[in-house]
Amino acid sequence: MSAAKRPMVARERGDFDRRNADWYIDRLVQGLVFLGGISAILFIIGIFVFIAKEGLGFVIDTLDLTEFFTSKYWEPSDEEAPEYGILALIAGTASVTGLAMVVAIPFSLGAAVYIGEFATGKTRESLKVLVELLAAIPSVVWGFIGLSIMNPLIIELFDVPVGLNVLNAGIILGLMAAPIMTSIAEDALKAVPDRYREAAEAMGATRWQVIYKVVLPAAKNGLLGAVLLGVGRGFGETMAVLMATGHSVNIPTSIFDSVRALTATIAAELGETAVGSDHYSALFTIGIFLFIITFVINLLADLVVRGVRKG
Repeated sequence: MSAAKRPMVARERGDFDRRNADWYIDRLVQGLVFLGGISAILFIIGIFVFIAKEGLGFVIDTLDLTEFFTSKYWEPSDEEAPEYGILALIAGTASVTGLAMVVAIPFSLGAAVYIGEFATGKTRESLKVLVELLAAIPSVVWGFIGLSIMNPLIIELFDVPVGLNVLNAGIILGLMAAPIMTSIAEDALKAVPDRYREAAEAMGATRWQVIYKVVLPAAKNGLLGAVLLGVGRGFGETMAVLMATGHSVNIPTSIFDSVRALTATIAAELGETAVGSDHYSALFTIGIFLFIITFVINLLADLVVRGVRKG
C-alpha cells in the first residue's frame, strides 16, 4: 500500500471505530432509560405484593369485611373482643379531604388562571418558582404549623375547646394540595390553542369572558385531572393529618370535631404492634384499601389528562 493511501485508511478506520463507539453508547443509554422507566412499574408491583402478602391472609381467613367497612369501632388492641371497623376512619379521611378540596380548588384554579392568563415575564416565572417551593415544604412542617399556629387560632376565633379538628387539618391539607393542582391546571390552560382566544377577542369578548366562556370549558378535562390529583394527594397524606386532626376515632358531625385518618392510624400504630398479630395484619389491610383507592384516583386523573391532550 502506498504511503498516500495509509492516512486515508487510518482515517476511515478511525471513523468506523467512532461510529461503533457511538452505537454502543446509544444502546447503553437506551437501556438505562428503559430501566429507569420500567423501575416505577416494578416498584409499584413490589409495594403491592409486599402489603398484599402481609394483609391478604388476614382478609381471607379472619377478617369480617362487613364489620370492617360498616363498624365505627376501631379497637384492635382489646384482648377479649378486638374490633376492626374502619367506618369512622374512612369518614375522618373523607371529611378532611373534602374540606381540603373546598380550600384548595379556588386557590389553585385562581392561581393557575392568573399565572397562565394574566402574569407575564418575570412575574410569571417568580410565581411559578414560589408555587414549586410551596410544594417542597415537608409535611411535618405543615403539621407543626397546624399544631402550633392553627390550633390556638381556631380555639380563639371559634371558642372551641380543641383546635385540632377537621377544620385545622382541612386548611393545612388544602394548602399542601394546592401547588400540585396549580401546576397541572396551568398546564391544562396552556394547552388551549391561542386561536381560541384570538377568535373570541375578535368577536368582541372581554378578557374575563374569554377565560370564562372559552378557556375554562376547553381545559375542563385537564382541570378535572388536577382536582383528582389533589384528592389523591389529600387522601394519602399522613404526617400533617396525624398532627392536625386530633387523632380521635370519631364520625364527625361538624368541622370542629376531632377525627382520625386511615393513613395516620397506620403511622401511629404500626411501630407498636407485634409483627404477625391480627392488629398488624389489619393495619396492612388498611394499607391495601388505601393503595387501591389512591391507585384508582390517580388512574382516573391520568386518563382524564390524556383525554384532554388527545382532544
